[in-house]
Amino acid sequence: MKRRRFISAVASFLFLCMVAASVAEPVRVACVGDSITAGAGVENRDQNSYPAQLGRLLGEEYNVVNFGVSGATLLRTGDYPYWSTPLFVPAHKFNPDIVVIKLGTNDSKPKNWQDKDHFVADYVDLIKSFRDVNRKVVVYICYPAPAFSDRFSISGEVVKDEICPMIDEIAKETNVEIIDLYTPFLNKSALFPDGIHPNQDGAKLLAETVSVAVMGSK
Repeated sequence: MKRRRFISAVASFLFLCMVAASVAEPVRVACVGDSITAGAGVENRDQNSYPAQLGRLLGEEYNVVNFGVSGATLLRTGDYPYWSTPLFVPAHKFNPDIVVIKLGTNDSKPKNWQDKDHFVADYVDLIKSFRDVNRKVVVYICYPAPAFSDRFSISGEVVKDEICPMIDEIAKETNVEIIDLYTPFLNKSALFPDGIHPNQDGAKLLAETVSVAVMGSK
């Protein structure tokens, strides 16, 4: 009788372990970036920004949080460095399993890009800051989307000819993967009503492109 009770107890324990495994916490995904990540220019951004659409694409197994801040730069010496924004600390406290960083657009402004020699080192430090929180974190860095106008003093030429090549260098130095958010938007200026910020359809394409990379890392 005691043996049957023991077997029954073991079976119950194993069943509970299986149940616990089946309700594992979702993968935490932090979307770090500027106004394009935040959803500026997208109607009902809480539902239609690229991180919000990414969350729907990935499903319940993922918890996607938008840590985009309008005007943010990657450069510490920029006019609004991401390091100094209200979401820098929360992004780290989120303890993400995956980080998608899309910064660089605002760095292309002449007043910021005068300190371009610090761009690579600052980007490496930002990646390291997330690895210090979670040594197993998977980090993706993104080519910025094309700039189809010079509004807000943003330079499309700097993004294409200088920032994207630097991101290649950063990826090699830090052993992270690049998500190309530049090429998919070539010849798609209609998705950027002000020449800089994508609309809802543009945010959808961003989300679709990022989702392919994120799901591949699982």
